[in-house]
Amino acid sequence: MQVAIQGEPGSFSHEAAGKIFPEATILPCTLSPDVFRALTHKEVDAAVIPIENSLAGSVVEHFDLLLDHDVAIESESLLRIRHNLIAVPGSSLERIQRVYSHPVALAQCRKFLERHPAIEAIPFYDTAGSVKQLMELRDRNAAAIASTRAAVYYGGEVLTAGIEDNAENYTRFFLIRRREDVPVNTKADKVSLAFTVENRPGTLVAALDVFANQGTNLSKIESRPVQGKPWQYVFYVDYQLSTQVRADVALELLRQHCSMVKELGRYRAAQRPE
Repeated sequence: MQVAIQGEPGSFSHEAAGKIFPEATILPCTLSPDVFRALTHKEVDAAVIPIENSLAGSVVEHFDLLLDHDVAIESESLLRIRHNLIAVPGSSLERIQRVYSHPVALAQCRKFLERHPAIEAIPFYDTAGSVKQLMELRDRNAAAIASTRAAVYYGGEVLTAGIEDNAENYTRFFLIRRREDVPVNTKADKVSLAFTVENRPGTLVAALDVFANQGTNLSKIESRPVQGKPWQYVFYVDYQLSTQVRADVALELLRQHCSMVKELGRYRAAQRPE
């Protein structure tokens, strides 16, 4: 089993993929489009991508990539995000002058950084990548913020664990495959889809009424601009599925009001981990 992720080994995406496929070979990709290219070109069997963080919001690029590629969501999972201050073994908190991490991770550890004003926060492209760089440079005056998996993978030492501001920090991940490889899930209770409407009064309301009239609970809606078409938008929605038949009816009715409808996946809603 080969699974693509975006980011370095030891990243939260790596951790999420490892929980789904403990024995899989992980293919780290620098950029998100590389993940989708590897999947669609059959270089990997599946991919695990973050789609939404409970504090930072959606990974909007991944919505666009899901729409643009012939892939589908097989399942979703939730990962509790725990940030840690990681340093070269033998270093100490007192000597740390700089800390590197992804901008979102730095923002989620603001209170810790405020308590240590002598530490300069420096944005980096990836949480695990910041640990990788740290261990390559062997800089005892610097640290990184990342997962314990990253510390173990690169041989770093956790100086302070659990430095995130909010314990209710979860990231939702999608397991995606090529559309033809995704089996029908008869126990699915959630649907993700994308649609566009004509730029006329009432079209969006009519589309949303479809969900209400079918007794489905719309749990998320996100809008993204259509590339090359100013002031036109794609709407991404998640809704709870009562029956497969109702989902099919909702899709058919939605097509009557929309210029484009694409189902991105039917799957079981993830349960929050303990």
